[in-house]
Amino acid sequence: MRGCDFYENFWRLLMEIGVKKTIFSPKAIINQKFGSKACYKVEKVQEESTQNGFPGLEIPQKAPLFRCQLELPEFTVVSDICRKKKDAEQSAADLALKRLGHNSVAENPSDKDPCDALIDQIKYLFSDEFPLPLHPLRGHLRAALLRRGDLYGLVPASVIAACDTKTSNLCKLLNPEVELKPFLALSLIMRTIPRLSGCVTSKGQLSIQKQNPYPTEIIESSDIQQSDSSESILVKAIQIPASLDKTVQPVTLHISSAGYYLDVIAEELGVTDASKVFLSRTIGKASSETRLYFAASESLVMDLLSDLANVKDFHVEGPPNARASYFCGQGIYGDAIMASIGYTWRSKELFHEHVSLQSYYRMLISKIPSGIYKLSREAILAAELPSVFTSKANWRGSSPREILCAFCRQHWLSEPIFSVTSVPLKASCELLRSQNKLKVTEVAGLATEYANGGGLNAGDGESVGLESNFKCEVKVFSKGWDLIMECSPKEIYRKQTDATHSASLKVLSWLNAYFKDLGMPLEKLNCSADALDISFSLENFHKEFALSQSIHNVQQSGIQGSKLPESKSTDMQYTLSGQDVCLPNIEGSDSGVFPSNGSLLCISYSVSLLTEGGHAKELIESKDEYEFEMGAGAVISALEAVVTPMSAGQCAHFNMKLPPQEFILAAVDDPGRIHSLLSSEACCLEYHVTLLRVTKPPEERMEQALFSPPLSKQRVEYAVQQIKKSCAATLVDFGCGAGSLLDSLLDYPTSLEKIVGVDISQKSLGRAAKVLHAKLSSKSDAGVKSAILYDGSITEFEPQLCGFDIGTCLEVIEHMEEDQACRFGDIALGYFRPKVLIVSTPNYEYNVILQRSSPGTQEEYPDEKSQSESCKFRNHDHKFEWTREQFNHWASELAKKHNYSVEFSGVGGSGDVEPGFASQIAVFKQESLLDEDDLLTKQNSSQHCKVVWNWNCADGLVPSLTSN
Repeated sequence: MRGCDFYENFWRLLMEIGVKKTIFSPKAIINQKFGSKACYKVEKVQEESTQNGFPGLEIPQKAPLFRCQLELPEFTVVSDICRKKKDAEQSAADLALKRLGHNSVAENPSDKDPCDALIDQIKYLFSDEFPLPLHPLRGHLRAALLRRGDLYGLVPASVIAACDTKTSNLCKLLNPEVELKPFLALSLIMRTIPRLSGCVTSKGQLSIQKQNPYPTEIIESSDIQQSDSSESILVKAIQIPASLDKTVQPVTLHISSAGYYLDVIAEELGVTDASKVFLSRTIGKASSETRLYFAASESLVMDLLSDLANVKDFHVEGPPNARASYFCGQGIYGDAIMASIGYTWRSKELFHEHVSLQSYYRMLISKIPSGIYKLSREAILAAELPSVFTSKANWRGSSPREILCAFCRQHWLSEPIFSVTSVPLKASCELLRSQNKLKVTEVAGLATEYANGGGLNAGDGESVGLESNFKCEVKVFSKGWDLIMECSPKEIYRKQTDATHSASLKVLSWLNAYFKDLGMPLEKLNCSADALDISFSLENFHKEFALSQSIHNVQQSGIQGSKLPESKSTDMQYTLSGQDVCLPNIEGSDSGVFPSNGSLLCISYSVSLLTEGGHAKELIESKDEYEFEMGAGAVISALEAVVTPMSAGQCAHFNMKLPPQEFILAAVDDPGRIHSLLSSEACCLEYHVTLLRVTKPPEERMEQALFSPPLSKQRVEYAVQQIKKSCAATLVDFGCGAGSLLDSLLDYPTSLEKIVGVDISQKSLGRAAKVLHAKLSSKSDAGVKSAILYDGSITEFEPQLCGFDIGTCLEVIEHMEEDQACRFGDIALGYFRPKVLIVSTPNYEYNVILQRSSPGTQEEYPDEKSQSESCKFRNHDHKFEWTREQFNHWASELAKKHNYSVEFSGVGGSGDVEPGFASQIAVFKQESLLDEDDLLTKQNSSQHCKVVWNWNCADGLVPSLTSN
């Protein structure tokens, strides 16, 4: 946790730079500068579970956490989360000092000037007492004493700046630009030599040498001995050319047991010795020794050696290396080598591990939000950053908060600040009402909490249990604490974690959209930010991500165009709108178990690179089992579109155009060979996928646990009875989805001759078309002579949906916002005017029974105390769920307004026993035909719905699903 141990870190930093005299704290400095104008506001933000210290007592203790907001005349800063109030105040003061351009240490009086402290530190590093046994610099000193000839004992100044934290911090104090241009530290280090009695340097070299030999006992204790062994270590590394037109290439470093690895890197970079090799900071994981190495030009070496009066800046010859700079967030010039090698605190031996082309491209895609998620799932060509956080139980891979923190670290930004605030239920209702999104169930939930004793007085005028809703605000800052972006979602959540993850996902989704379209116009960037409740500083945003466009765009250069082979499927063909995907071939028998939104799907898949004409085929990625939530966008859209019409046990294969090159090369073991293939021939990706199993969403599992037959079947049977009563010949299903109702109706003898379905999901319509086609073609005695599927919204007027004998809308309206549900009622009864309309929706009051009966509830929501709290909605996609009173009020007002009668019923449970039916139903019936003058019409209305599938038995038409 950042900031929680502020004092410990603060004093450790002071000791690092050699400050030993009592100094002022950051808060004291702020008070000296601003006095009463500095306003500190400390808030308790959340609690942290801690061990109670009593063995066997499993009662978690809660430790309070704090955050401080410091308001100054010109700006406001917010501290990190701390365990103590005073630490939060000091953290905020330290952030303010950084914003003001002051260093809390440099501003304080001490024994020594930083220049003197740097001189003393260099002197200490080359003294007989130095170094500690496992200090990283000790390994370099040992290796330097094994160098031969004029290089004997010379330690490159760049090594001292990179490996000794105390020296590095002092250099940054003297020149803050050292943070971004590490080679500037070398001039600061070299200027100490004339003032050191025990150190010397060689002419024209950026190296330091101990003037007098080390005592014999030091040499012996350091195990320094010359070796004539020819053994060498082979370390794989990556060469990154400065020119973006050249590709990165693998190199192998041959390091002899008696040699110095920096001399080998110097030779690879084309310079004479290690003193001209500069080191970046470490990149990648915290324990990594991966760095970027680049060579100094002769002119820069002379500048660093001669310009001792002015170390603010230097003219650097040679082109900047955009790719290398992008990885480390520092200025890299000329060709560079990425290698994981060096001396560490863990061992006196030289540490090394291979850096392959695959690891290079994996590091590259980890700079993108979706890339971080793909790597966490180990499914680079199948996974996609989900578009929604539904629940912790259904989420797979790194959480949104973890991904956002990783993204900030990858781009050398400050850790994101999460501000979680609790919102009392009363305030929650007012907030929703102000947004015209008041959920009547939240009012019911408040009443339920009071009824169950949830709102007990704590004795201080506040009620316990009412602050059960949360909002989270996320801020992302640069390292210099310039605000880059801020996300302030309007949504509220029952759990703090849900609020945090959902807010993080909004930021990630916006960033991901930017990285997918780096040339996005500013207007589009602003619109997408507004849609996700994000505000951002364009100047700071472009400053931090300036290199992104050149780096990620260049990955597409040199790739031949993708060409998709024609599909040989004998199944009913349909296109995947908006996808560069060839028509899928679905094989296997229909098991009847289909996925739906909220389902957990488990698939096996393989992805191969296929050249035009099938001359070559290379396996890129495969997984025996991969689990994801349907409808959450957790896989690439093409894969989800193909899986949608499949049933468990079926398999499919399809081809699609190439994604960005970096993802393909990150997935394959041998990127070099695949890159050559991509550059020489037109290719596409071939996917083979098998749907192993489907775990139904919580709503269906809850219903099946209590009802037999399931509620879905009971609703169909209820609709069939109404059809028989009305002798209806035509039926329209509003919100038909995958056609489950229409499919089921074909199993019953009815008077229906024409059935129509309308939905806004082309994926669902594709599955509905497949299912209906198979059943209608096999039923020669079916009474239905015509079937049509429309792609369109049921809240928009459509002349083709008018005048049906019966309309159904089963478990649909709860997936809309409440104002849209009201609009549908007006459109359906005012314009479409079926003789009979059947509408069903969940009874919110029944949820407590369903959720108590579900065996999976506690497993999926382990931190929910469900029985004493107001119930959750049955499905994460539900925008509302109504009580009986609220549903009756809605339906009665509609019936009265549009000259219909309405009767109420339901399925599941009993209407005479509390809490009523599990699924409540309203049946609207026309009382009389309206006069022509009173009939609501829309003249010259444009058609909002498009026919996507049409089956006509009389004409013998072959059914087809057409694209928009």
